[in-house]
Amino acid sequence: VKETLSASIDKLPEKERIVVTLYYYEGLTLKEISLVLKLSEARISQLHTKAIFRLRGALARIKSSLL
Repeated sequence: VKETLSASIDKLPEKERIVVTLYYYEGLTLKEISLVLKLSEARISQLHTKAIFRLRGALARIKSSLL
């Protein structure tokens, strides 16, 4: 599962991948990420949400292929 998740993160669009990495691996808040990327906090939230939906979809596809 970890390998699948890692591969899925690698396939995300660049900004979404950066947001996920900074949020989950570096522990930055959405506000801090907005300062790093020079985007609004609302935009960072949108990117985070899109990334999570993409990752859920990828994991769901893997799960269905195992059943």
